[in-house]
Amino acid sequence: MTTSEISPVKPASTFVPVIDIASFLHGSESEKRQVAREIDKASREVGFYAIIGHGVDPNLVPRMETISRAFFEQPLDQKMKLHVSTHSSSVGYAAVGDNNLSYTRGDAKPFDLVESLIIAPIDVPDDPYYKTQDASPLFPVNQWPAHPAELRSIWSEYYRRMQLLADDLMRLSAVALDLPENYFQDKIDRNVSKLTAKLYPPQKTEPLPGQLRASAHTDFGTVTILKPGDAPGGLQVADAEGNWYDVPMVRGSFVVNLGDLMQRWTNDRWRSALHRVVNPPADKRATSSRLSIVFFHHPNYDVTVSCLPSLLQAGEQPRHAPIGYSDFYRLRLDQRREAKAKVSA
Repeated sequence: MTTSEISPVKPASTFVPVIDIASFLHGSESEKRQVAREIDKASREVGFYAIIGHGVDPNLVPRMETISRAFFEQPLDQKMKLHVSTHSSSVGYAAVGDNNLSYTRGDAKPFDLVESLIIAPIDVPDDPYYKTQDASPLFPVNQWPAHPAELRSIWSEYYRRMQLLADDLMRLSAVALDLPENYFQDKIDRNVSKLTAKLYPPQKTEPLPGQLRASAHTDFGTVTILKPGDAPGGLQVADAEGNWYDVPMVRGSFVVNLGDLMQRWTNDRWRSALHRVVNPPADKRATSSRLSIVFFHHPNYDVTVSCLPSLLQAGEQPRHAPIGYSDFYRLRLDQRREAKAKVSA
């Protein structure tokens, strides 16, 4: 499915469900299984869902948003001290014009209208496991700004809390797939997840044809945990027929979507859905500043992702060949480089 084949946005609906996971975290076995059934249905039909009852401190998100905005409000020359090219790394600051998320699908489009601050795993032990040739690119040394002074501590707190929430979601996913609750634990206990703040700034000029805040793409990890912004110009998800739907803003919720690895693990039973962030309406472009906080959860770098045997019907073959995570990561990076080179040529 290409973006040109996708129809206009459908009217507001309940396409993306809101699921209360408190009963899974604190309830009986029967209550856990009821939540798991809701997760399975959303994962099969949509690939997106919003969660409430997650237990995250309600004060943590506004602290994270405030400190992140303070970073982006600095002069560009200050932010560029952390630019990803300066450190030859995948962490640090990415400016407007640096990237387009459709590159990871091999699709060459104009750059996305977004700037980002990115960190990789924190609390990395001094252990040979984290220093192999495959591991080194996935455990880079994080680049922390001098200002705001509290950013490192708040981001580290948020990262750790999102790791715990991702653990909960992976346990919930296992139950939804009729697997032992801790099935994924030894596959994610040394994960290579990233935390990103994305600022979609006001648009002072007309976007180029086909240019968006975030181009249509899929995520390539396990689950993505998003605290979306609430300014005009928001997140949309496509269904299997190519219709776009707005993702709801629910107070106190996180939006969760599945990545390509979960689709491969489940033999396409679950969807890694195409999604995008659209531009604000024309009359709000010059004033709409949208901040989103995104935790991209990935497994351990040495995990091999292959079809879960329990999901194969008699006589059915896996739809995807087994692939190691580090190989899959390199494949997506190569697609991005090739697509970006086409735009630059």
